[in-house]
Amino acid sequence: MRPFLDRITAGEVLVGDGAMGTMLLERVLRPGESPESATCAHTDVLADIAERYVEAGADLIESNTFGASPLKLALAKLDDDVAAVNRDAVRIARNAARSRAHVVASVGPSGRLLQPYGDTAADDMQRSFHTQLEYLIAEGVDAIFVETMVDLAEATLVIRAAKDIDAAIPIAAMMTFDPTPRGFYTVMGVTVAAAAAGLAEAGADLVGSNCGNGVEQMIGIATEFRQHTELPLVMQPNAGLPQTRTGRVVYDETPEMLASRAQELLDIGVSVIGGCCGTTPDHIRALRRMIDGHSPRRQ
Repeated sequence: MRPFLDRITAGEVLVGDGAMGTMLLERVLRPGESPESATCAHTDVLADIAERYVEAGADLIESNTFGASPLKLALAKLDDDVAAVNRDAVRIARNAARSRAHVVASVGPSGRLLQPYGDTAADDMQRSFHTQLEYLIAEGVDAIFVETMVDLAEATLVIRAAKDIDAAIPIAAMMTFDPTPRGFYTVMGVTVAAAAAGLAEAGADLVGSNCGNGVEQMIGIATEFRQHTELPLVMQPNAGLPQTRTGRVVYDETPEMLASRAQELLDIGVSVIGGCCGTTPDHIRALRRMIDGHSPRRQ
């Protein structure tokens, strides 16, 4: 395959993978258990999920490292396993990809609040992300996906830590927005316009949003991003909003619903379309068919 950014620059639309956490919850995790614990305890399940996404047509597979920074792992009492969790997760993804898909490192929030809103200093948080990213980049990932961020300052720390290690590593930075009567905001009050400017200034190569919304809201978020940046966009919607029924969390957007509405993301010019919470290999397969019908697939 051509390098990740080369494909984006050439105008190709890439299909991301789907949810990992909700898939693991259905199969092996107990409520409240860290998804990163599955990297060592349920390697076979993790590998099977990644393989299913590749078979569904995903152009990229994310490592199970969303919560694998030292600060976040400490909350799950896994901080002694930082190296193993990050290295093994990338290797599992790479074995599943087998050169058929890019291997992308997922990096999520630290689970802490920066001062003055919380008790964590910026230097400590950046050091934590830097440690995680050193392991991920040393494993040869094709890109870093900074995901589900609500604090622009925290997202900026991740981007700068990654660029400090490898200035050439491609970075897609995504924030999670809520619809309000005044427009889209993160829970920390960040607007789409502020996110677009701040993420680009920090060094992101792609910007966009994941989680918190189904595809309909993501269309609105993508539209607003396009008004404020010329960078390539990445959008990874949930399969709708979670609903609790008979004690189970379910997501209502079917693969067909996601693929049908995602055509509007193509019209906006989104470069990477994947799935977040509640999406499955069937959702990714439907996206693959829709995107292949829209434009030929190139590698």
